[in-house]
Amino acid sequence: MGFSQHVGKYQLGRTIGEGTFAKVKLAVDTTNGHYVAIKIIDKHMVVESNLKYQVQREIRTMKLLHHPNIVRIHEVLGTKTRIYIVMEYVAGGQLSDKLSYAKKLGESETRKLFQQLIDAVDYCHNRGVYHRDLKPENLLLDNNGKVKVSDFGLSALRKPGGILTTACGSPCYVAPELFSNGGYDGASADVWSCGVILFELLAGYLPFDDRNLMMLYRKISRAEYACPKWFTENQKKLISRMLDPNPTKRIKIPEIIEDSWFKTEYFASCAYECNEKINLDDVNAAFDSVEENAEEAKNPKSSSFINAFKLIAMSNDLDLSGLFEDQADTKKTTRIGSKFTVGETIKKIEVAAMDASLSVERRKNFMMKMHKKEKMTRCTRSCYDLSAEVIEVAPANCVVEISKSAGELRVYKEFCRSLSSLLKEKSVVSFETQESEEASMSSKTIEESQKL
Repeated sequence: MGFSQHVGKYQLGRTIGEGTFAKVKLAVDTTNGHYVAIKIIDKHMVVESNLKYQVQREIRTMKLLHHPNIVRIHEVLGTKTRIYIVMEYVAGGQLSDKLSYAKKLGESETRKLFQQLIDAVDYCHNRGVYHRDLKPENLLLDNNGKVKVSDFGLSALRKPGGILTTACGSPCYVAPELFSNGGYDGASADVWSCGVILFELLAGYLPFDDRNLMMLYRKISRAEYACPKWFTENQKKLISRMLDPNPTKRIKIPEIIEDSWFKTEYFASCAYECNEKINLDDVNAAFDSVEENAEEAKNPKSSSFINAFKLIAMSNDLDLSGLFEDQADTKKTTRIGSKFTVGETIKKIEVAAMDASLSVERRKNFMMKMHKKEKMTRCTRSCYDLSAEVIEVAPANCVVEISKSAGELRVYKEFCRSLSSLLKEKSVVSFETQESEEASMSSKTIEESQKL
């Protein structure tokens, strides 16, 4: 295969992909003989094109995601001129390649691929990640035909229900609400893209396609498409609900999962155990040796990264300002004081968890993990990161530290309110988290956002 050059413990082989600023090479881990894919990025080109933080964001996002239908990132290495992102190697190529020779897929195969796509997207959304560029080119297939979602370069990390404002993606797959100047819901936009993909897999062509971008824009905004004659009624119904131009009426992922066509021969993909602490040391170190040119920073070069979608910005109805949004913090920490003993406090936590429909798993050193109680018999679909630690200050005085880094904010708040109420059966003092002036907020729960 011609493996020659080494990067750390990896022996590089042939190029399997290439882009404007990066190329992807097949490599072998010399410690175990396993194949990996290494994305090699030219540091200076990225920095000069003002994409440094976008690349860092992509790596950080991928480190959050541990799911069998999402490409895994193993580690990041850096030299003075290159960044090496070591990723899971997916041997089957892009789904778009399969479509290029198979044209359209059968119902059974399409449903299996679509089910895996929805599993992965559902997991991302429950981690606060919105892909925003879902298309067959970004869906890889392994040797067993399993879907692996890749390329999180345009993804956004937001609080559940948060509003996004950056219009981005590939023209034929973007939701109509992205063409307006207002904000949009990332989850609903991803559902639209999944609907386009489902149509394309079954039909062999796109529902919205036009060489004139403004005409394409109008077709998408009005949801003007026609299903081929071989589509079943169940397929038409699901697609029409996913391609509803009104995002507030568009079907949501929990409803897709319960759809009769979707549920046929469905076996949910179970997420891997969540990694609570995301280590970004290798990411930061990989960029440390690069110093940005001050002149280039003032006049950054335009990037081809935006692709043809940028042309639609010529319309007065579309604003692409602020292409790369900063990620909002999703981690929450609340500290509540208790004048109960540690044992009594733990019992209060268990009662509060029950009130919020959470099950409690006790761990060492007065640590507890909370999980959602599943109402369905299938595997747990999402990762819910909620934990509580009891810190003893005195025999009858302790602090409860509650942390959330994934899952619904509503459940987190409900649990905190319930626990705070239970602990107020005796005098309770909420401990300050950062500023001394917060001492005046005794008896109130203090929340602070922490960066992942």
